[in-house]
Amino acid sequence: MILDPSFDTACKRAEKIALRLIARAEQNSLALAAKLERRNFDSAVVKAVVSGLLDQNLLDDTRYAEIWIRSRLAAKKAPSPQWLLSALGKRGIDRKSSLKALNKVLDSQTEHDLLIRYLEKARFSQEKMAFSPRAQLKREGFSSAALDMYFDN
Repeated sequence: MILDPSFDTACKRAEKIALRLIARAEQNSLALAAKLERRNFDSAVVKAVVSGLLDQNLLDDTRYAEIWIRSRLAAKKAPSPQWLLSALGKRGIDRKSSLKALNKVLDSQTEHDLLIRYLEKARFSQEKMAFSPRAQLKREGFSSAALDMYFDN
């Protein structure tokens, strides 16, 4: 197998930049790839570097999602579980990784607090009131357990 020295050099340069970005803040694979492409690295180089970093567990979309969810919850910027999943999807995180992260972060107390905050801020229009509040909350991604705990109290 003959290695292309220019490809190898480009990969090393791209990896060095990627590691600096990762050292500053957790990255997700799609955003990191975009950042490397903006620095004019060839897509084959970007793909090779991102793949290598994923293999080394230096880049992990589920870990990124967990950190991102925790930051939104701490800043009280997350209206509902469904909003969190949707926002992660817009950041290029696949549904499986998003759900895994959400299930890890959203313990029963955290979800209950989020539900209370959602209800305090919710402005139910006449259209939304046509449905039961429980059904609306279920569509917002709150678990049956959290809803049972709230409505049984």
